Amino acid sequence: MTVRVERDGRGVATVWLDRPDMRNALTAAMMDDLSAFAADPQARVAVLRGSGPMFCAGGDLRWMLDQMDADPATRTREAWRLADMLRALNEMPVPLIGAVQGGAFGGGVGLACLCDVVVATEDARFGLTETRLGLIPATIAPYVVARMGEGAARRVLMSSRRFDAGEARTLGLVARVVPAAELDAAVEAEIAPYLDCAPGAVAAAKALVRRSGPRIDRATVEAGVAALTERWADPEAREGISAFLEKRRPDWSPE
Repeated sequence: MTVRVERDGRGVATVWLDRPDMRNALTAAMMDDLSAFAADPQARVAVLRGSGPMFCAGGDLRWMLDQMDADPATRTREAWRLADMLRALNEMPVPLIGAVQGGAFGGGVGLACLCDVVVATEDARFGLTETRLGLIPATIAPYVVARMGEGAARRVLMSSRRFDAGEARTLGLVARVVPAAELDAAVEAEIAPYLDCAPGAVAAAKALVRRSGPRIDRATVEAGVAALTERWADPEAREGISAFLEKRRPDWSPE
């Protein structure tokens, strides 16, 4: 398993992204494991965390390179694997609290945007880094825009620049910024109020918020899948990822 789930007697489930040696980068197996958890959390409250020093570095680059060599049907299937995982987490009927330490990049920012509230450590760094690799934040874009609003998203979605936890709070991505030593206590402070609430009412209220906010329907998700598969087929994406893995500048980057 690429994720580890811990449950306590109160009905709190903590799901850990558990590839610390790979900075918890998202593989196909991890997407499936997260989808399975989201489909049946067996909890009143869920917490999403990353094992090791980083929350999530985004999509696994080897997995993405595989898509560039794949046929169109395989690319589409894998893009839907990612999109379905995002949708499942977004539509979980229980509150999802994100605890971000170290950093969240690319798809890691997408995961944070799916959480109902995010607590981050003061040293956490963030970035929608796809365009630096010749990619785009396609399947996560609707959730990023829903979380930040279009104006704030325009500040960070295209430039790949990294930003700190303070700016993440200003952008609406993060609710609280705390010292690393206080992260557990801050998460617990977010959990506690839900345990005094009726679970069915919480689920209904969350569904109402989703219906009242920006529409992320089948057509929106399909557009993201199409944009991602298109980008995987673009030579820029192969050059960008190859350059990153080879520790060199891509051909569009100035010396």
